[in-house]
Amino acid sequence: MFRIGLAEFIGTFLLVFIGTGTAALSGAYVGTLGIGLGFGLAIMVAVNTVGPISGAHLNPAVTLSMLVNKRVSGQEFMVYVVGQFLGALFGTTVLYSILSMSTFGTDMLAQTVYTDISTLGAFLVELILTAILVFTIMSVTSKKTATSYNGLAIGLTLTMLHFIGVPMTGMSVNPVRSLAPALFVGGEALSQVWLYILAPLVGGVLAALLAKFFLKTEEN
Repeated sequence: MFRIGLAEFIGTFLLVFIGTGTAALSGAYVGTLGIGLGFGLAIMVAVNTVGPISGAHLNPAVTLSMLVNKRVSGQEFMVYVVGQFLGALFGTTVLYSILSMSTFGTDMLAQTVYTDISTLGAFLVELILTAILVFTIMSVTSKKTATSYNGLAIGLTLTMLHFIGVPMTGMSVNPVRSLAPALFVGGEALSQVWLYILAPLVGGVLAALLAKFFLKTEEN
């Protein structure tokens, strides 16, 4: 159980540090595609390193979907989520520390906020994008339709979703990815973080049920 928690800690650290680091430091140069690739490639690295230990969920919405479809137990769920939160927090802490020793400033940690869309609209965007991500994950990791290129499929899906998510909500689909930067910068990011926690969790549950009853992912 400890190895699973540590694997999720390491994997989520990689996701948050590389992904948000790309957005904070290079976003103006690489654009939405580059930011999406930063997160997508980080997922691929995690899947191919810590994936054999924990499955590289790296996201409470993914782990909740696994709980709903009985791929993890309640105790395992807690271990996964704690590891993910601590990994995200550590990733943001390292990024913040590096930025504080530079001229870049620490006010931009790739925190997620929505300003050009209503609260309901932002909620729906995060819910739908998370559902697409989790639906893909449940499919490519099921015993029935498992593939040998899980990391590539999931990484490219996450990359693709950034094309819609970045201009609309800043793109989260992951509660800990939004919570960690919000704890550092506060303000609007912290006041809106409830949406970036709740919407992905709801989207993950809906996708898990759709995968179970439509794709029959939990059947051998």
